Order: sequence, then C-alpha cells, then structure tokens
Amino acid sequence: MNNQNQILGVFDDPDVVTDAVKELVKHDVKIKDVFSPFPLEHVWDLLKLKTRMPYATFIYGALGTASVFAFLYWTSVTDYPLTFGGKPHNSLSFVVLMFVLTILSGVVFTLATLLIREKMWPGKNNPLPDHRSMDDKFVIVIEQGRDMDDNDMNKIDELLKQNGAVEVNRSNV
Repeated sequence: MNNQNQILGVFDDPDVVTDAVKELVKHDVKIKDVFSPFPLEHVWDLLKLKTRMPYATFIYGALGTASVFAFLYWTSVTDYPLTFGGKPHNSLSFVVLMFVLTILSGVVFTLATLLIREKMWPGKNNPLPDHRSMDDKFVIVIEQGRDMDDNDMNKIDELLKQNGAVEVNRSNV
C-alpha cells in the first residue's frame, strides 16, 4: 500500500461534478468532501448530508425576539414609563426594533455556532486539497480506505476521468 491518502478529482463545470458524484455514489465509492467556489446544494442531497443549522437559527431568532421584547417592555413600561401624547405604554412602536434585532441575533449566534462547530477561529490554518477550488475549479475528495489496494484506486481514477475530471491527483493529508 502506498502512502497516499486521498484521490482528488478536479472538474471545470458544476454540472459535470454533479454527474460524477451520481456515478461515484452508484459505484459505492465513499466521497469524503466536495470543494467548490460556490455552494452546490444538490450535491448535499446526493451525498445524503444533513444539517441542523436552520433549527439552531430559528431557536436563536425566537430567543432574540423574546429577549428584545422583554427588554423593551421592561424599559418602556415597567422601569421608566413615559407618556407621549396620551399613547399607551405598551404599544407596538417597537415592532421594527424587534424585527431587526431578531435577524441580528439569529445571524450572530448562527455564525458563532458555525465557527465553534467547525473549529474555525481567526488565524487557524485550514489547508485546502487544491487551492483552485476557491477560484474556478471543483474538487471531489475521496479518502483512501485501509482496505483499498492499487486496483481499487485505479478504478476510482478511471471513474473520475470517464465522468469528466480534468485532472486526477493523489495527495497526502
């Protein structure tokens, strides 16, 4: 067994990547990741990946709405009520503030959750398998299993080439 840990299939077109992922999944090849310059949602479906991030965002938004309403109610009705022109203290005058701060709390806490979950912090070095995947290329990463021999690796290489890979490389992690 050689010391190479990954097979990288480099593609030019997102539609070709989708077709290649379909073909690799059909041949029971385990795809570790797909890198692209923009999100490919349909690839998530093909790889059967799921995320709970929308649920977290909803919870953060709901908690943000409740806390903003509680704070505004406390400040304008309980702690320091001011009467302007005979208007009631508990009016809907702060609906716009609640809306904006709901969005703000959802975005900020979702970003914090993402950074914590993915262990990404300022200054961390995350090497990419191919730096062109942030520019104009699409990269399918297939991890070499312990039970793979050279014939299996060559079969995967041929599958990638037959399905439109511009390059097929092997790299160490």
